[in-house]
Amino acid sequence: MRGISKSFPGVRALDGVSLSVDAGEVHFLLGQNGAGKSTLIRILYGAHHPDAGEILLNGEKVRLASPADARALGIAVIFQEFSLVPYLDLAQNIFLGREPRGLLPGTIDHRKMHAEARRLLGSLGMDLDTHALAHELGVAQQQVVEIAKALSQNARILVMDEPTAALSDHEIDRLFTQIQALKASGVAVIYISHRLQEIAAIGDRITVLRDGRKVTTMAAADAKPADLVHLMIGRQVDTTYRHQFCDQPGAVVLDVQKLEAANGISGATLSIRAGEVVGLAGLVGAGRSELARAIFGADRVTGGTVRLNGRALDAGPVRAVRSGAALVPENRQTEGLALMRSVQDNVLVAGMRKWFPSGWYCARAAATIASDVVARLSIATPSVARVTRFLSGGNQQKVVIGKWLTAGSTFFVFDEPTRGIDVGAKAEIYGVINRLVADGAAVLMISSELPEVVAVCDRAYVMRDKRIVGELQRSELSEANILRLAMHHE
Repeated sequence: MRGISKSFPGVRALDGVSLSVDAGEVHFLLGQNGAGKSTLIRILYGAHHPDAGEILLNGEKVRLASPADARALGIAVIFQEFSLVPYLDLAQNIFLGREPRGLLPGTIDHRKMHAEARRLLGSLGMDLDTHALAHELGVAQQQVVEIAKALSQNARILVMDEPTAALSDHEIDRLFTQIQALKASGVAVIYISHRLQEIAAIGDRITVLRDGRKVTTMAAADAKPADLVHLMIGRQVDTTYRHQFCDQPGAVVLDVQKLEAANGISGATLSIRAGEVVGLAGLVGAGRSELARAIFGADRVTGGTVRLNGRALDAGPVRAVRSGAALVPENRQTEGLALMRSVQDNVLVAGMRKWFPSGWYCARAAATIASDVVARLSIATPSVARVTRFLSGGNQQKVVIGKWLTAGSTFFVFDEPTRGIDVGAKAEIYGVINRLVADGAAVLMISSELPEVVAVCDRAYVMRDKRIVGELQRSELSEANILRLAMHHE
């Protein structure tokens, strides 16, 4: 890709960016959210057309008018936000638009399609029912299906955008083994990640983008994490998690007793006090998000009690929000945002009753409130009127958090709050969490990154098989102890 430029209304996303990738190479593409990585990839995939520049494949100039053109040339992309069709089964999703033909004209060979889908999933170490519907899977399993979908296209250029964001360590090891096999077969892999430690495991070269421009390309062997952070951000960033923990928590904010829910949660008991950040850890599928949804009222509770600031939560999410609860969900695009609405609309939606109690909406006041949140969270947007779907993933995550800041919430559930965002944005979100608990809020944080749980949380509960199997105090909180509880029946 040579001299690629692209502008959108109010923002120049790419300015003369060049990127070259060799066969059998894993080329890391780094940059903070909003640096232009996703736009560059969408141009390579034919989803956007560049304003200037050219693309060469095997030395020949090509024009990618659509994703179909890219796929025909052997270019496949696994986007950070999944593209599965919820109510099609796994085999149908993997081979959508490329279904094997049956013996009769116009028919599909379903047996062959499911057999091939099982083979692809098996090669990734996953034993999934290919007749299951996509929406029935968890985020990690959906990620594996997306990878299988890309592999089914026999791609010669494979782009992976944050492929490990929702995977466990064991699943990441499997993925890296698959990537090494793809390298050996001559596939060129463009790999986008904010986990800098992954570079040493599979990276060959690195290109860094900042503010829509290429900063440098270097060999992975020459890269140091601190230097890469400086190149991405353009300044030194404090990447530590928290400077001070809670020694004397306040009154109990959340009290959950023997909670049972229709989503499988069984006998969950936990409490969180004002000023605390409490972790919820466990392996993928342990039930962490299900417990959060049950507490928030998004999934039906069948037994036990949930009390927030002494009041029972038993009437669904609306009651929970009015009582001061906030949920930053794992999947921000489908559960946290109205993507076709503006930043202002999204930021204000949970706080309308607070800011406009009379029912009269004041546009000027709304713009002021939204602008204040944008400034506080450093959301990169040309204006509060910007449609939210045009923001980068990290900035979309900040909008979700901003929604609850305007609602005046006192209890926050952060479900994978730093999934798929850059180190600078992570530091800002940790700062937001610090300020919330300093002001007396209580935080329940779910994270698949064990170092994050250990470094951020005052204590943590560990789940296994949709049950809480242990609690670790600050002095006991370690990756080894979390894994001991999460993996072994005692």
